[in-house]
Amino acid sequence: MKYVNFALAIAGLFCAITGKAGQPDQGNPPKRPRLVVGIVVDQMRYDYLYRYYDKYAAGGFKRILGEGFNCRNHHYHYALTVTAAGHASVYTGSAPSVHGIVGNDWYDAHAGRKTYCVGDSSVETVGSSNPVAGKMSPKNLLVSTITDQLRLATNFRSKVIGIALKDRGAILPAGHTANGAYWFDSKTGNWITSSFYTRELPEWVRNYNARKRASQLMTEGWATLLPVAEYTESTTDDQPYEAKMGAAKQSVFPYELAGAAGDAFGILSSTPHGNTLTKEMAFEALENEKLGTGNFIDFLAVSFSSPDYVGHGFGPNSVEAEDIYLRLDKDIAEMLGKLDQKLGKGNYLFFLTADHGIMDVADFWKAHKLPAGRIDYLQMNAAVKAALKARFGDADFIAASENFQFYLNHRLLEERGVTAEAVFQVIRQALGNFAGVADVLNLQELYKSGLNEYQTTLYKNNYNRKRSGDIQIVVEPGWMAGPIAANHGSPYNNDTHIPLLFYGWGVKPGETFRRTSVADTSPTLAALLSILEPNGNIGNVIDELIDPGR
Repeated sequence: MKYVNFALAIAGLFCAITGKAGQPDQGNPPKRPRLVVGIVVDQMRYDYLYRYYDKYAAGGFKRILGEGFNCRNHHYHYALTVTAAGHASVYTGSAPSVHGIVGNDWYDAHAGRKTYCVGDSSVETVGSSNPVAGKMSPKNLLVSTITDQLRLATNFRSKVIGIALKDRGAILPAGHTANGAYWFDSKTGNWITSSFYTRELPEWVRNYNARKRASQLMTEGWATLLPVAEYTESTTDDQPYEAKMGAAKQSVFPYELAGAAGDAFGILSSTPHGNTLTKEMAFEALENEKLGTGNFIDFLAVSFSSPDYVGHGFGPNSVEAEDIYLRLDKDIAEMLGKLDQKLGKGNYLFFLTADHGIMDVADFWKAHKLPAGRIDYLQMNAAVKAALKARFGDADFIAASENFQFYLNHRLLEERGVTAEAVFQVIRQALGNFAGVADVLNLQELYKSGLNEYQTTLYKNNYNRKRSGDIQIVVEPGWMAGPIAANHGSPYNNDTHIPLLFYGWGVKPGETFRRTSVADTSPTLAALLSILEPNGNIGNVIDELIDPGR
């Protein structure tokens, strides 16, 4: 009898597992969000979350900080922090050394020309009479994105849409398999795409373009949200290093945009109106593509590009920068409210991060007795050329320079019997005492670098043998090149420390000061969505933010 009872117990256990005796239970599919919304703010430093905190509204950044998960020690894991590499790294969980997007541009030694990160001459512009603006695709991205993985996981039944003013901000997050990616054509004021995605703009995009919103916003100008005197987190208006907006003779509010000379509607990108256009397009996609209303998870990837233009033109301590973040806070609040209305609170997964940070204006630092300066890039190149000529004769030993890198003319070096190491030593000596230059690296022999281990790793993660240069200039902290007010692209904390906030479905409220990497974003999304991480992923899951009861 005891054997019968044992057999019955085993049968009962089997039934409990399978659902029915002899019939495996298919089980219920895991609960998942209806929509993922990914926000990348172009040039958002981590400290902006707190610098303007008292002026933020309750429903924007404060809502995410209070109800979501905050990775407070979140950094880029490579050295050259620029827009294209940042967007690619967020969405691939990878690094330039693997995904191949080593900069916004790089030199293609095989073709003998500069390559734009999303440039693609094999496709055509869709939605504009400007033939160049749409010759774009993700073909230069060497790995899959988290958006690609979502499409693969659902047999391409999930919808993925990318939207940004900048083409690279829309294309790289959307990935290779997206249903659509749309960006702003500053010459026509229209949102466009390329034949990589479609032969004709969807009706909803054409309808939005027909509203002529860019023309309307041009007439509104740019005035501060609050009285200028209340911008106490910023320098006084009209600093000598700030850009002149349109036809303005001074960098002071309010700005008139109508009739501004130049690239037609390009000036809108340097104002909060650029964020307005982006937000409205995101709402149009949400509504017309019916995102989050089907049987499979959809993904809306949005990049707010305007803060980058403002930061470059005026610097992060400006009234202009503070104003655009106060207004962006309202845009984020409106987006969350729209998602609540359409999908219901708790039914969507929302995350917000940045593609890089920004250094303070060098002139501002110098005025406050802090170490900083501006590198004379032309003088530096001239010094290098003169040193090479004196040592090896008059010839173009450098094929190109990009991303503070020199690409050597290896064919000429071979013809002259000159080694790359010899050229490196000449350049290193020529720039040894050059103002603003911390070091010069031979990228093909980084293991010989005298840099500390931390920075050496950052440059290793940036180096791609087929796309990177041969010799890297390491800039001193606080130094930059170019006539713009402020810049980024360095391995220092002002450029690497960015926000990462998760909110909504599957997210456990809280925060961590554990150091996390930008490469961790996509594997964390993959874990939340129960899908495979991108194939080039090198990051780790931030498991402390995941609600175990999801």
